[in-house]
Amino acid sequence: MNPKERVARSDNEVRISLEGVDQFTLLGWNDANLTLLQNRFAGTITVRGEEMILRGAGEAADRMTEVVLHLIELLGRDKALDTVTVSYALGRVSSDDGTGLAPVTAGEPLFYAAADRSSIRARTDGQADYIEAIRAHDIVFAIGPAGTGKTYLAVVMAMDYLRRGLVEKVILVRPAVEAGEQLGFLPGDMQDKIDPYLRPLYDALADTIGVGKIQRLMANGIIEAAPLAFMRGRTLNNAFVILDEAQNTTLGQMKMFLTRLGNQSKAVITGDVTQIDLDGDRINGLVAIGDILGRTEGVSFVELLERDVVRHPLVRRIIVAFDDAEKKIAAETARLKAMKPPKGDT
Repeated sequence: MNPKERVARSDNEVRISLEGVDQFTLLGWNDANLTLLQNRFAGTITVRGEEMILRGAGEAADRMTEVVLHLIELLGRDKALDTVTVSYALGRVSSDDGTGLAPVTAGEPLFYAAADRSSIRARTDGQADYIEAIRAHDIVFAIGPAGTGKTYLAVVMAMDYLRRGLVEKVILVRPAVEAGEQLGFLPGDMQDKIDPYLRPLYDALADTIGVGKIQRLMANGIIEAAPLAFMRGRTLNNAFVILDEAQNTTLGQMKMFLTRLGNQSKAVITGDVTQIDLDGDRINGLVAIGDILGRTEGVSFVELLERDVVRHPLVRRIIVAFDDAEKKIAAETARLKAMKPPKGDT
């Protein structure tokens, strides 16, 4: 059914036909999705039979109608509707620019999850730009806050390239730098020490191809995971290479990694410049690389923003709160510095 054909309007009321719609998925477990919609709507939402009825002010009802039609369209594309997806749709339509929701770009699924065979797709415009950048460039830098899918989508694309035979292997790389921990203090042999640093990459792989297949592919050398230091001296041919947590690389390490790229290979570098664990005495590779390679052909830089966060809805609010706090601290530091008399003054 055409989206416009689903909508009937009258004074302070909009009726949306749910004919052919899986209401259980649309409304969510225990009506969790419906509760989110209701909490953000300056009116009432009622579901009767195959019809959803919105009662409220015209502008608010129009915006909520856009959200509901958007969610129905996602369902038509075999998209599972969790509270994160619904929250994102609500966030976009409630923006102050008045533009409403952008048209849904159908496209083909990126991959099918191993567990339930549900399709994996870009959830936000920023993520869609990220996917297109990977397809169009051999080196892609994805910079943004936690929860924007930087690592997850890179792994999904890597497995898609492997499945299509566009690469022969997938290499997952991470700098062994963490706050308050060092490899030497962890128990076990070298592999035991490395595994905790690579766990986020394993988690993304488990979602896409399943734990059992990961073990087989790693045993065959088709998937490889290693700390960044192990890349020195290698040439990576016919490979999809992911460098995760790149904010913890020095400029020298970044150069070393990028110059490993061989024939028929692709590299995706992800990081969050607000979560740097390196000491401040060394030039940060991810911070500096934009000025160095920003205009280099074949290299793309994608910035993901807080609106691209697709984890729990609270994560987005946490990021905004921290950003606001950091701006206040920076402003206060600048104010105190300006008040401090120059050296030698009395």
